[in-house]
Amino acid sequence: MPAEVLEMLTETANMFVFLAIELTLLYLVISYLVGVIQEFITPAKVQAVLSSRNGKGYVIAALLGSITPFCSCSTIPFLKGLLRARAGFGPMMVFLFASPLLNPMIIGLFIVTFGIKVALFYFTMALGVSVIAGYLLEKWGFERYVRQEAYALTQPTISCCGTTPAVIQTSCCATKPVTSTSACCVDTTAAQPQPKRVLPWLTIWRTTWKDFKQVLPYLIVGISLGSLIYGFIPTDLIVQYAGEATWYAIPIAAVIGIPLYIRAEAVIPLSAALVQKGMAMGSVMALIIGSAGASLTEVILLKAIFKKQMIAAFLSVILGMAITTGLLYQYVM
Repeated sequence: MPAEVLEMLTETANMFVFLAIELTLLYLVISYLVGVIQEFITPAKVQAVLSSRNGKGYVIAALLGSITPFCSCSTIPFLKGLLRARAGFGPMMVFLFASPLLNPMIIGLFIVTFGIKVALFYFTMALGVSVIAGYLLEKWGFERYVRQEAYALTQPTISCCGTTPAVIQTSCCATKPVTSTSACCVDTTAAQPQPKRVLPWLTIWRTTWKDFKQVLPYLIVGISLGSLIYGFIPTDLIVQYAGEATWYAIPIAAVIGIPLYIRAEAVIPLSAALVQKGMAMGSVMALIIGSAGASLTEVILLKAIFKKQMIAAFLSVILGMAITTGLLYQYVM
């Protein structure tokens, strides 16, 4: 084996081990902390806050987005809940933009990989553009492009001892008789022993570990691609086509990011390797915003909620945010 190839393989392996250890520890710590926060700020509380129609709702929506670990696709079910709760359209759109972009995992990876200054610039731009876009879309009347069927309520949840009328409790009470004085089901079976109470901190850890196992394949893919780029792709090649001298690299990176749809766990280590090889930080930011803020899968899901005018506006905001952030960082910072 030629010495040059052996050196490349060694650099690739070293980078893989370094990124694997660093990002694994970072993911577990951040996910656990987010789980602790969510013990106090539940999705129900988020929905209640965003349902209020006041001026503060825009900034609150963006800040709430920064503590909800949603990717672009997993934001959609939550968006449906906000629509059915008749949330303010502007704050709702702010949350849709900000939640995947200000995902705690993305911010944590930004800080560790690129430093606090870069992370703060990214956070400020994503939050600011999300708030402005949500405000303008509401003022311009884009709420009319929400499909009416998106507001339809789902079938009510059947509860054995809730306030639901007994007439819809038949499935719940299939094995339990209903008394004449109450709509609640009466359990005539022998009392069962109560399960042992699990400490919330242990429950959070179990959830964190389960989530980690689910994202591990994406993490490995991102680390592998980043390591291969770091070890094998010549620095001159990346500098030539994506360096600071090539202004067109930023809009191209923003456009590529949307169909690329790489999870944050993968795109950050990939971007870190590109930066070390000479890719301009502005292009990297555009790539990350495009890939994290929108995806083809999300657009397909949004078609059931929004009309084509609203989808076009959504994509325009994400692309505009990606390009603006990249250009400002490259030519102003």
